[in-house]
Amino acid sequence: MSKEEPLVKIRGLRFQRGARVIFDGVDMDIARGSVTAVMGPSGTGKTTLLKLIGGQLRPSAGSIEFNGQRVHELGHNQLFELRKQMGMLFQSGALLTDLSVFDNVAYPLREHTHLPASMIRKLVLLKLEAVGLRGARELMPAELSGGMARRVALARAIALDPMMVMYDEPFTGQDPISMAVLVKLIHDLNEASRPTSVIVSHDVAETASIAGQIYVISEGKVVAKGTPEAIAASSSEWVQQFMNGLPDGPARFHYPARALAEDLLGGRHA
Repeated sequence: MSKEEPLVKIRGLRFQRGARVIFDGVDMDIARGSVTAVMGPSGTGKTTLLKLIGGQLRPSAGSIEFNGQRVHELGHNQLFELRKQMGMLFQSGALLTDLSVFDNVAYPLREHTHLPASMIRKLVLLKLEAVGLRGARELMPAELSGGMARRVALARAIALDPMMVMYDEPFTGQDPISMAVLVKLIHDLNEASRPTSVIVSHDVAETASIAGQIYVISEGKVVAKGTPEAIAASSSEWVQQFMNGLPDGPARFHYPARALAEDLLGGRHA
């Protein structure tokens, strides 16, 4: 596989739940060693896209390739092996509440490798040091702040040194300091070990500050793609409204209704 080939190649992706179409003909390339952001309003299928890449869901049509393998065509055992090359930072953190910080990070190493306990200990301490929480290794998840829990979850996501790390709304619910820490960690991780990073988010400023490429999705389609600078200069009114957080524009503030005066004079149930 050429280093110039994207790690993830999506072509003609279509996915629907019942009659609702989530993606309708999406094409996307995720370059190796880059930070790629997928942005859009809530409910546009950003988390669903990560599940499709990871093989938890299968597309209705189109193809998804990871490192040359067509994810949706793999069997159970092949998917299990493929997912060892993917780390996932869940929006909730998803720490195992009955395990300490140390044991949460050690979990994937114990499950997927045959390394001796002494080597696992060293690797866990190195991952926790990378997120600034080596000193918190004996704490339980209930003793962590929201920002600390997210950082422990990141240490666990990179425990196996995956080719790709996927971040599902990593900044949601974080205070400004915790958010700044997470932004710095994602940036520094990418600079240090060059994994491929995919961030799905609607936090515009934070995501754009570290992304090399941005895809903006809406109503099942890619409506804009390019560098943060290119997206910021987009002529699309919808993209400008989303990126600048404008309350009104193509995405209307008011739900469609008849004129207010007509409604007021028409009676309660008119």
